[in-house]
Amino acid sequence: MSRVFASFLIGLLVAAPAVAASDSPPVMLSSSADFFVLENGILTARIEKRSGVLASLKYHGLEMLAVDRRGSDGGYWSSVGRSRPVGRTEAAVRIDPSSNEGSRGEVSCQLRNAPAASSSPVDVDYRYSLGRGEHWLYVCSVLVHKPGYPSFGVGEARYCVKLNPDVFDFLAIDDARRDLLPSGADWDNGDPLNVKEARRITTGLLKGKAEHKYSYSAVLAETPAYGWCSTKYHVGLWLINPSNEYLSGGPTKAELTGHLDVNPGGLPTLLNMWVGSHYGGSSLSVAANEQWSKVVGPFLLYCNTNSALPKGDLRAQQEPLRQDALARARLEAAAWPYSWVNDPLYPSAEARGSVRGQIQLAGPQPLNQGLTNLWVGLTTPDYPSGRQAFGPPGGGFGRGGFPPLVDWQRDAKYYQYWVKADPNGRFVIPNARPGAYVLRAIADSVLGEFSFTNLIVSAGASRDLGSLRWTPERFGRTLWDIGVPDRTAREFRHGDDYWHWGTFLLYSQEFPNDLEFVVGKSDWRRDWNYVQPPRLARPIDRDNATTADMRLLDRDNVRSTTWSIRFEFPDEPKGRAVLRLAFCGSHAGCRVEVFVNGASVGDTGPLPSTSAMQREGVRAYWVERRVPFDAARLRKGENTISLLSHADSWAQGVLYDYLRLELQEP
Repeated sequence: MSRVFASFLIGLLVAAPAVAASDSPPVMLSSSADFFVLENGILTARIEKRSGVLASLKYHGLEMLAVDRRGSDGGYWSSVGRSRPVGRTEAAVRIDPSSNEGSRGEVSCQLRNAPAASSSPVDVDYRYSLGRGEHWLYVCSVLVHKPGYPSFGVGEARYCVKLNPDVFDFLAIDDARRDLLPSGADWDNGDPLNVKEARRITTGLLKGKAEHKYSYSAVLAETPAYGWCSTKYHVGLWLINPSNEYLSGGPTKAELTGHLDVNPGGLPTLLNMWVGSHYGGSSLSVAANEQWSKVVGPFLLYCNTNSALPKGDLRAQQEPLRQDALARARLEAAAWPYSWVNDPLYPSAEARGSVRGQIQLAGPQPLNQGLTNLWVGLTTPDYPSGRQAFGPPGGGFGRGGFPPLVDWQRDAKYYQYWVKADPNGRFVIPNARPGAYVLRAIADSVLGEFSFTNLIVSAGASRDLGSLRWTPERFGRTLWDIGVPDRTAREFRHGDDYWHWGTFLLYSQEFPNDLEFVVGKSDWRRDWNYVQPPRLARPIDRDNATTADMRLLDRDNVRSTTWSIRFEFPDEPKGRAVLRLAFCGSHAGCRVEVFVNGASVGDTGPLPSTSAMQREGVRAYWVERRVPFDAARLRKGENTISLLSHADSWAQGVLYDYLRLELQEP
């Protein structure tokens, strides 16, 4: 179909009145030796039987995917680690539309071991489903590890969609990040910057822009729909997660969403990162002989169109498509779990349970502190990683500066269920799979987290926990604090525009003598930077940096930085002081040493390697470190606490979430 005719046809169809699903053409399923084809008069999906790859997706006849292009596989499942399924392949029809008057069709592509064989570490089943009148395709993966199978693990797993570059040119992630992107040719011609995923565009409409795929990372729990639009054909293709139960890392996990493929050609790309290695990563490790399974999805590839363009710039013109996708995301979330899914590994609504209650804050808190942005969730108890060298028994620092046990921030092996509580702390967690959980809660303005252990969720049962008292841990009265404990650095300088490439490079220009913060006078929104990076002795101009400038990121140009906090103490201090440091980003080798009035009192130990700074992040794996010291090191009058971030690499940036000095007096 020609582009002109496709655009004309889309315009006609959009202008027509909406047609009820019952009046739409039925779903049709055809099959050849190599492919399934599902179609309903709106969408046509072609699925490769031997691999489960979505080879083509046409919306009103317009091809939405990159097909017949080198290095493109349309829509496909991808993973890194001991995870590649091998063995025999079977293709099957799970729901035959000819048996239900064309209301729904579902096909299955299974890669699994032959009976009595265990050469592959996991069986997988890739599924696609299409309903009558639906302009979206459901995608799902079922993974099963059986006794007798070898160990299984992945560091990264996702569903990847490569889009048609002749159609899509505008990426929309959230309110702030909705932009026209460079073409694939512009990407190929760009100048490489500090990492392979970043380039300075040198040709085209966006000449001069620094393009970096991590600029579009987002917290998936806050981004239910994200996707690409076409400024020419006025269509959109969106990835919608109706539930986060199968995603790793809980409601604070940031991951990749969409970007230009960094390989030659720069194809428009969408990702559903259900196991992510970025910003602290996720852990999915299954032991040999262990019985384990996980259902990932169903999620949506949602297609929409808009021919009645509003007035305004490109952002305004594409916004109706995004708002429509967000509206569909809300409808799909309300319909979860789907009644049409028939699988013993996917419990129906009747076979799931719910938990309700109210979190109430107790104990001494700062003035005007309440429970805002309160997340309450059901998670698995912390557990050892499958990697034996992960950390020492009994606590301490584990591998890479992470705790020795896998917690909810890194868990990808099990399911999690999180909801936002109301302003009074009341919550209802619906549709949880039966099992044993830990109830957890986190909230803005509260340092730490709440947990309630040994909680059993039963099929078909609603558990009322009543009032739950949360008394955050404290070591004494607060002498001062900096920031807001919200597990991000967004309240600090540049925290509201952190995603632009190289924002950390501004530090060397803006703080040539390092940062000094005066309690009671300084404003953390202006005077506390979102990241404590190494200082470059010869700074780099962030907005005009080229490949040649990247030579200034060598070790000889890197200087450790010391941030100073000055404050007054009216009396002779006595007792024990505890400096509480909450971090929301760091890198391999990061360690912050604390000095009180010039004398070292200890350090944080190794901080988790999350690469948040160089991946344009403002949040990553969160951890609190405490540095206690004898209060006699303080003095009456002016005091200084200094934070020395040792660095021998440009990438060793530290992001603070919150700092608080507490004093326990005798």
